[in-house]
Amino acid sequence: MRVMSLGLQKLAGDRLRAILAALTTNRFTGIVGGFVITGIIQSSSATTVLVVSFANAGLLSMFQAVGLVMGANIGTTITGWLVSIFGFKVKITAFALPMIGIGFPLSFFSSQRMRNLSEVLVGFGLLFLGLGFLKAGVPTIDPSNPADLATIEFIRKFTDYGFGSTLLFVLIGTVLTVVVQSSSATMAITLVLADQGWIDFELAAAMVLGENIGTTITANLAAIGATRNAIRVARF
Repeated sequence: MRVMSLGLQKLAGDRLRAILAALTTNRFTGIVGGFVITGIIQSSSATTVLVVSFANAGLLSMFQAVGLVMGANIGTTITGWLVSIFGFKVKITAFALPMIGIGFPLSFFSSQRMRNLSEVLVGFGLLFLGLGFLKAGVPTIDPSNPADLATIEFIRKFTDYGFGSTLLFVLIGTVLTVVVQSSSATMAITLVLADQGWIDFELAAAMVLGENIGTTITANLAAIGATRNAIRVARF
């Protein structure tokens, strides 16, 4: 995920900053801009940190920055949609190895653009390959298997506290994202667990909520020592 995101950011280059400046004429275009940019670079944290740095430098007002942050939070769901649509219905490992095979030789080119493209292809390939391994490593629940039943009973112990259980899984999602530093990666893990029947919809939704909370930590860290305007943007 990180290799793919960094490659996309490098490939976009200074044009990313130009696009950000052009798409903040009003809040609606700001939301669209934040959504599109995050969908392209696959990192809401990177977009938000960039917006915070712009706000800190006085290049964006609070009004302009808020729209971009809202769009970034919407754009980060694209990875989840890609995983849910293609990851469980298509044998994505069939695409993973060709992408890595095409991308790796590009890293030896002298052109910086080609090397950045290499990171993008290899990153996507590793993402798909990792998801395939994750699916293979999380087996579907077998009701006749005592080990599976024991695991389900263990999980159910934490689901009998009503709203407290929801808060617990929100906390789990938050902590996982803070540790991994990627809400998209932890969301992929959550989707696999839900698809294989290890957690139900309510618990998965609580974890996704926590993952979206956890992804805000990066922006808040970036705003330490910044101007009041930048801190407000990070906390939004």
